[in-house]
Amino acid sequence: MLARCRPYFTQQTGVLTRGMTLREIHRSADNPGEGPCWTEEFHRALAGEDLALTTVRAYRSDLTAFFRWYAPHRVETLTSLDLIGYRQYLSEERRLKPASINRKLEALRRFCRWAHQHGKLPSNVAAEVKLTRPVRGVRPAGLAAAEAHGLLRAAGQSPHSLGKRNYALLQVILQAGLRVGEMAGLRVSDVLLRERAGTVRVRHGKGRKEREVPLNASTRRGLSAYLKSREGYRPHDPLFCSETGAALSVRSIQAMVSNLARRAKITRIPVSAHTLRHTFALAFLQQNPGKLVELAALLGHESLDTTAIYTQPSAEEMAEDPERSRLNVDR
Repeated sequence: MLARCRPYFTQQTGVLTRGMTLREIHRSADNPGEGPCWTEEFHRALAGEDLALTTVRAYRSDLTAFFRWYAPHRVETLTSLDLIGYRQYLSEERRLKPASINRKLEALRRFCRWAHQHGKLPSNVAAEVKLTRPVRGVRPAGLAAAEAHGLLRAAGQSPHSLGKRNYALLQVILQAGLRVGEMAGLRVSDVLLRERAGTVRVRHGKGRKEREVPLNASTRRGLSAYLKSREGYRPHDPLFCSETGAALSVRSIQAMVSNLARRAKITRIPVSAHTLRHTFALAFLQQNPGKLVELAALLGHESLDTTAIYTQPSAEEMAEDPERSRLNVDR
């Protein structure tokens, strides 16, 4: 009998799987992209680190995508040129944004570093691979006031008695600027509602940092109405749950926001849960010019450089300047 990870050579679906193991070949036939047979060891090590659960899941998904792209090559033959090629593929073919590309590269950096330390790879081939330089100077797009109101109206009209839940959820993102992963992790006990004040405690923020964000009157009213519509909830129950009582997942929240944007007929910009976070940040600075430190604290940013993107001109504003140029004339 062949050993569990003994090298094997075969021809499969017209592609030479040189250097793969027998176990990897059989497994990749059913689920291509899982990677070598020891990848699960890395996944367990990743889960043991002090990382947010959403980050661990994202890294696992990123690695699966890479192995699918790299198949049928043997991971032990991986080089820095392969990673550079993957970076180019993500940028030029997938057309991903720099932030998305860098997250995927960070997953590969962790994987290669761990694999080298544990003798799985002869060297850390990702050590010298540079991240993609993000484009700076244009602030993110947010919703106009009329678009935000239309989105909230569509949420309140959701079918199957989900109007109060969807309305409250959108209010929290729009008025408190929480990340979608933070929304998915909220419990009932994380919300404090009083007549004239209220807060939401984010216990699983980025980098596992906690923070408290104040809730304005409209958000408090939305949350109060939603919680009154639920029966028998307990403090440790998910704040936003499905009809079965399970916590809404990140993907479910993202899908809900996209569906509501279509129903609200918002077509000016693509609308995601992160667009609502941008909307909050832009509205805050419009009402409170110069208060970057306060906004950074509300958003959970570690660096003011990250928050400063909201002070940059928009793409529309940058396009207006050349239009007003005295040289903008026809012969």
